[in-house]
Amino acid sequence: MSELRKRQDPGESADTGPKNVLPSRSASALPGFGCSRLVILIFLAVFAAWFLSSEETETSSLSHYYAVCSSSGARVYTMDHVVPNVQCLVVDGPLIVDTGSLEDVTARWVARGRLRSSLQMRYLNESSIVVPGFSDSHAHILEYGAARELPLEGGKTIEDTVALVRQYILDNDDILNDSSKIIEGSGWDHTSWPVEEWPTSDALEMEPIVRGRPVVLSSKDGHALWISKKALALSSPWPSEVEGGVLLDSAQDLVKRPSPTEQELLRRFNTTVNDALSYGLTSVHDVGFKPVSLEFFRRSTKHSSIRVYGMRYFEESGPYWGNLSKPIIDAGNGRLNARSVKIFADGALRSGGAALNEPYCDNPYTKGFMRLDPKVLTDVIHQYLRDGWQVNVHAIGDYANSVVLDAFETASEDLNVTALRPRLEHAQILTKTDLERVGKLGVISSVQPTHAISDMWFAEERLGAERVKGLYAFRSLLDHGSRLALGSDFPVEDMNPLAGFRAAITRLPPEGQSPSGPSGWYDFLVSRRLTRMEALRGMTIDAAYASADYVVLSQDIMTIPVDQILCTKVQATVIDGRPAFGQV
Repeated sequence: MSELRKRQDPGESADTGPKNVLPSRSASALPGFGCSRLVILIFLAVFAAWFLSSEETETSSLSHYYAVCSSSGARVYTMDHVVPNVQCLVVDGPLIVDTGSLEDVTARWVARGRLRSSLQMRYLNESSIVVPGFSDSHAHILEYGAARELPLEGGKTIEDTVALVRQYILDNDDILNDSSKIIEGSGWDHTSWPVEEWPTSDALEMEPIVRGRPVVLSSKDGHALWISKKALALSSPWPSEVEGGVLLDSAQDLVKRPSPTEQELLRRFNTTVNDALSYGLTSVHDVGFKPVSLEFFRRSTKHSSIRVYGMRYFEESGPYWGNLSKPIIDAGNGRLNARSVKIFADGALRSGGAALNEPYCDNPYTKGFMRLDPKVLTDVIHQYLRDGWQVNVHAIGDYANSVVLDAFETASEDLNVTALRPRLEHAQILTKTDLERVGKLGVISSVQPTHAISDMWFAEERLGAERVKGLYAFRSLLDHGSRLALGSDFPVEDMNPLAGFRAAITRLPPEGQSPSGPSGWYDFLVSRRLTRMEALRGMTIDAAYASADYVVLSQDIMTIPVDQILCTKVQATVIDGRPAFGQV
């Protein structure tokens, strides 16, 4: 049964069985069956055929023109500041062409010279709502698909994680019988282990099934690789001695791995897209297309049911290409765009690589590191902006964010930087001065609310009680005029947009606990919560009703108690007016 049910026409009869039919004598040829039993059997057969094909019929019967309405009340969220809720939306092919009350949209439909009966009506279940399609502003599409093949989040210790690798080998005969095949996994998190320490190559060698195999395991945040001795040997020579078996940030590029096959890329892509659609995502911003990924997306998005906004990969040791390459705009039937570049300024807080103004509290011998010299970063940012590219810079530490904002400010002296919509990817720790600068420069803050509830367990230890107050200051960024684009950073965090929505409005994990207790992670951080409308606006498509991308949810996330938000089901994900998941 469709979640958006078609209202029965008052003139239609609900009884579809035969009327006034007298069976011929041949009907009694089935011994033991009378007329009434035969009619019942026929009815049951017809009903079974209808039931088995109902989903297909619902989708195929969806008209080019149709309206989605709530039976009562305004349960369609538009994100419009003036009229945030309406009763109906009207779809014309790939576009939403009208919104308003049932009476108003039907009146305008008839005023255009059309019959009222030509507008197909679909009505929401009583508890359901419609919101614009969810958009994840910071994610890793192919990496998510790869991470699902050998997920390591369940490893609570180094030994647990090695055991997961062992089981993966045993479960895959092609790997078990070929010790030369590289094994790749993702999601280990040393900050969650009883003893926070880096894993080693020796730990992998202690397991006989794993020993001697090339193993490359990415950390939860993607900023560290844990590799086996065999993988180290296959990637030699190294510029310097590698100790332990963990490589951070740009050093990861030195690990030699075979390029994924077309079949592997397609499998990873389909895994991600299927999960994304089931969560109501209609568009995903992929943060860093390497050449092989970009070419794959060119080929695959023509048949994709999701929109992909790609960021071109900036190779730190490679040549400048901003004046030689052209942006990709509306390729693959309008599903692929790649008109921005992703640049890394520093590392990550979890792995101790975020560039800070002052030393780490738990490691006073370091302030983290910049992946690019500040002068080089300033020059590169200006070059890409000059050549018309949107520039999106990964910046986590307060020092890194300050350097990036300096670069944007320098570029604004002779360029309209605001018009090019530059972005700070993460914008995790900023000084009070820089919080004000973000809005003044027109810089978009691309932030991930679920990072706040993941990092709160180790953040104060890293930063200290005073500096941690500048961490994840979403409310301050918004109040100072910065536009927020919310994402998940999947597979680093949960792909489900409702997990990010809940984190943004509560600053608490689903379990309801924090280092400061159930009231929230410090009062000053709780006070920086977003409202439900701010959070929803930050994770939905900007021009909410330019394209007919919308999601039907089983309950009203704008009003239900917080502890019920993650129980909400996606009933339909619609892109360009047609269901990509579920039924309308």
